[in-house]
Amino acid sequence: MNVDLESLAEATSGAIGSLLSTTILYPLDTCKTKYQAEARSHGLQKYKNLSDVLWEAISTRQVLSLYQGLGTKNLQSFFSQFVYFYGYSYFKRMYLEKSGYKSIGTSANLLIAAAAGACTALVTQPLDTASSRMQTSAFGKSKGLLQTLTEGTWSDAFDGLGISLLLTSNPAIQYTVFDQLKQRALKNKQNKAEKGGSSASLSAAMAFLLGAISKSIATCVTYPAIRCKVIIQAADSDEASSKTQVKSPKTVSGVIAGIWRREGILGYFKGLHAQILKTVLSSALLLMIKEKISATTWVLILALKRYLLVPKAARVKNL
Repeated sequence: MNVDLESLAEATSGAIGSLLSTTILYPLDTCKTKYQAEARSHGLQKYKNLSDVLWEAISTRQVLSLYQGLGTKNLQSFFSQFVYFYGYSYFKRMYLEKSGYKSIGTSANLLIAAAAGACTALVTQPLDTASSRMQTSAFGKSKGLLQTLTEGTWSDAFDGLGISLLLTSNPAIQYTVFDQLKQRALKNKQNKAEKGGSSASLSAAMAFLLGAISKSIATCVTYPAIRCKVIIQAADSDEASSKTQVKSPKTVSGVIAGIWRREGILGYFKGLHAQILKTVLSSALLLMIKEKISATTWVLILALKRYLLVPKAARVKNL
């Protein structure tokens, strides 16, 4: 079977980078998600600031609960980034081969990134929904993955799929901006390199900076949809105070109308600072790690391919 090894290397390095960045920043992600899902009505705000979520975990001696759902989130993050990077790299290569162009334009890049994002959303939506429910559950009361997925109907596992498809514009914008900035940075670096030398690559600091810039732009543009998705996927509260809270509608139109009615236009951007803090750090770490391990991943995949292609008798003889 003919396997696109370059796309496989991109997908593997991207997935590993996502796994590490998700684990490092998970407590911040939990605080951010609970803050976004709860703070949705004047006078009924339990968390007025992002730090209130952290303080609740500390005061109730549930600090470890900041990691509730970490396994599910890592599973979702690994698969989503693997599917995304493989699809993005594969579609990009196919476009260049079919068109005959040497480089890809901004419009084509956006379409390719959106297509890869749509494939990712369809494949990983149940895990995404489950991880959001586990994060927004009361501290110490999070359920397991199977119980979370099976407690409702099968369609409930795909809550927010429509808005997830809409949010394919987020990574599309992010990686398009990153690629354009990366190409310019590498072009300047390559001009200084000698002919026949090793190819230029981004430094860890530069990759971090470009990742932060690209994710900031994408987050600001798509944040209203991001907050709507969090509210749709949030776990229903089982605390005593939940009787005084209005249950979130499970449709995009219902959430949009509810935010407008209770919070006004600024409600669509409530928690934006928390989202930027978490996603920018996560994306920058992901891209930084991916850039630094991509070359090693490529070498390992080539070595594995050569090993598998060598006849077994020849390998035994060499030993």
